[in-house]
Amino acid sequence: MINSIATLDRADILAGLVDLVGSSKISTDEAELKDASVDRFKKYQSVHGIYDAPTPVAIVFAESTDDVAAVLRFANDNLVNVVPRTGRTGTEGGLETSVVDTIVLDGSRMKAVLNIDEENMQVTVQAGVQLQVLEDQLRERGLTTGHSPQSKPLAQYGGLVATRSIGQFSTLYGAIEDMVQGVEAVFPGGDVRRIKSVPRRAAGPDIRHIVIGNEGALCFITEVTVKVFKYQPENNEFHGALVDDMRTGIAILREVITNGFHPSVVRLYSPEDAKQHFAHFSNDKCVVVFVAEGPAGIVKATSEEIRRVIGKHHHETVDPALIEAWFDNLNWGQDKIDAEKRVMLESKHLGYTTEVSADWSAVGDVYDAVLRRIREEYPHAADLTMLGGHSSHSYQTGTNMYFVYDYRIDCSPEEEIEKYHIPLNAIIVEEALRHGGSMVHHHGIGKYRTPWTLEEHGTAYPILAALKTAFDPNGIMNKGTIFPAAGAIQPAAENAGSAASVR
Repeated sequence: MINSIATLDRADILAGLVDLVGSSKISTDEAELKDASVDRFKKYQSVHGIYDAPTPVAIVFAESTDDVAAVLRFANDNLVNVVPRTGRTGTEGGLETSVVDTIVLDGSRMKAVLNIDEENMQVTVQAGVQLQVLEDQLRERGLTTGHSPQSKPLAQYGGLVATRSIGQFSTLYGAIEDMVQGVEAVFPGGDVRRIKSVPRRAAGPDIRHIVIGNEGALCFITEVTVKVFKYQPENNEFHGALVDDMRTGIAILREVITNGFHPSVVRLYSPEDAKQHFAHFSNDKCVVVFVAEGPAGIVKATSEEIRRVIGKHHHETVDPALIEAWFDNLNWGQDKIDAEKRVMLESKHLGYTTEVSADWSAVGDVYDAVLRRIREEYPHAADLTMLGGHSSHSYQTGTNMYFVYDYRIDCSPEEEIEKYHIPLNAIIVEEALRHGGSMVHHHGIGKYRTPWTLEEHGTAYPILAALKTAFDPNGIMNKGTIFPAAGAIQPAAENAGSAASVR
């Protein structure tokens, strides 16, 4: 917890907000405020009604860019911490209110689809537009965003851009930073800045990337323009294979990608992780999955290459219908989140993920090192009911690795995060960095990976730090997110690097 540096007390902050935007845009409901103090990093504690982060003063539901500007101007003038949010699907503590008397600034009411420009193949939306809502509108016109994270039914555009989101079809369509053409954001002091949408420009550094991925630590995103693509699902072709080990699977993924082909889905599951998705056919093997998508000719050529590369390795072919059935049930809506909560309460069992990235030459070593360290060094390894991983986003130079770990909880809800999640997360991050990879592929730094921010960026860190100094000199934007701040997370998390191992 970080003490407030605000020049106003809690009552005066609330009164000031009511004067600015009116009481109809403000919630002070105690249950809502507690829920707003955390995100899914602390899902086990919150499902038990345990909230140890400071309760915010209020949730302000902005309905316009003017509302956002007014709140940020007020917060900056009075040194009040602000946590921006939209769809609330964050997983790394970025939405936690680490500072006493924080304002949670919510953009979910800003949900207008402002313009669908079919000629120029782009769409402009406000921050609170749900990805699923936009996708449904576009598909009626034969278009798609190409963006499909697992949180698609719930995620909203402000958060997608702020966390540098990626979707399940990224190998074809790219990540959110590849899709964003233009953006509007409000900075501390209430300054509204617009970056226009153009196909490309060489007018200095690409300043879109000051906004994309800022995680609410620099500004509040209010409007986004993204590319759209032709939607041709009738051409989709599905491919699956069982292989004996992860390194064979990695070699298959690498050859398809580096030969210049871009299936929309490119995945490899370890035997343990595969059991969660493909138990009816995985047979304790690694599962390789491809989906070829797009114009018919491209799909045909891509499928031929996939079959050729898989055919070079010992494998068992999977019925494409089985892959298609899996493909149709990828996303998580509120129903699955509610079901997960019931399981947590009833069985004291939990699952988490930590995603990293590495070069092709290193990713197999990262995978092996993580599993070895957890099995041999983690003192509570006996409580793990599943440990594995999958690769789901590949590039010319490398791929990601999504580590998945499930465990029985043999402690109180208050102790769970420090006994299990924090040390397991730390081992994975440490090994990714030790092998030259990145500590985070797409969920963002949030607050719980800040102990490694300096190591992640190395000698480039002063460039990142200078953005905070320049754009948020009073430090009122989501303190403790991206940029380490003492007290933002509990000491066990701040010291996670040394606590992760018993060596």
